[in-house]
Amino acid sequence: MAAGHSIRAIADALGRSPSTVSREVNANGGPTRYRAARADRQAWARATRPKACKLAENPALRAIVEDKLQRRWSPQQIAGWLKVTYPKDPQMQVSHESIYRTLYVQSRGALRRELTAYLRTGRVIRRPKGVRLPDGRGGRPNTLHISERPAEAEDRAVPGHWEGDLIKGEKNRSEVGVLLERQSRRVVLARLTDARAVTVREAFEAAFRMTPPALLKTLTYDQGSEMAEHATLATNANINIYFADAHSPWQKGAIENANGLLRQYLPKGTNLANHTQAQLNVIAEKLNNRPRECLNWKTPNEVWAELVKKTLH
Repeated sequence: MAAGHSIRAIADALGRSPSTVSREVNANGGPTRYRAARADRQAWARATRPKACKLAENPALRAIVEDKLQRRWSPQQIAGWLKVTYPKDPQMQVSHESIYRTLYVQSRGALRRELTAYLRTGRVIRRPKGVRLPDGRGGRPNTLHISERPAEAEDRAVPGHWEGDLIKGEKNRSEVGVLLERQSRRVVLARLTDARAVTVREAFEAAFRMTPPALLKTLTYDQGSEMAEHATLATNANINIYFADAHSPWQKGAIENANGLLRQYLPKGTNLANHTQAQLNVIAEKLNNRPRECLNWKTPNEVWAELVKKTLH
């Protein structure tokens, strides 16, 4: 600063971003009054002072966060929703990291530890996100490969492109069909009495009958035996079906993510056949009414309603 170097030149010399250097200078007197020794002392003072937890000091904010957690919203969804709902009130906003820290570091004393049970993983300690392994199911003959799928399906610019999958229950003896529209992230659940191809086809056909035809363009699925009647499904539902590569769950990552969220309501090791279609519809609605960062904190139902409205007009 004394030599008259610009903020950008200083940042380049230090290997930092210009915005970092600018914040440091402006927080400590500005370009004409900045002094390194004084700034260093103030930095240490700020780092060591007692910091009150925002959620502990703001009962109204804490009540909202606890309510959303009990509705199984993730901390990230809560933080994003608060920003949208209270854009001009910083006191009613909190970062998802602050929510996590308050949950897992009980010395902060704001949120009850038992609320961790409402998080997707339900863990009592926070761990790195794991990687789901592919299931290795066999391929299907006479199929359209995902590489042949229209480009518009890949970038989600156009609605009506779906992903499908099954989630399994205890010992793989029960299952629920899952369909997801890629642009809105809206999930539809289908009750299955078994995993036979005819059963899955009929259940998916019934689900698609509730969808405007203009919003049925493609379905992407993995190479599972339950899709042996894919040609009939494609004809009856008037939809093109494409198959992902074996051992490549990332090629239909949206539904893989949705399956993880659904495990909060349909846990592994339980008998999924016990759920009626009405109960599955309630679960789908709960998930579809949770805001998503990828939707600018709108809910899948809100985006879906916009798409249907445009289609009808």
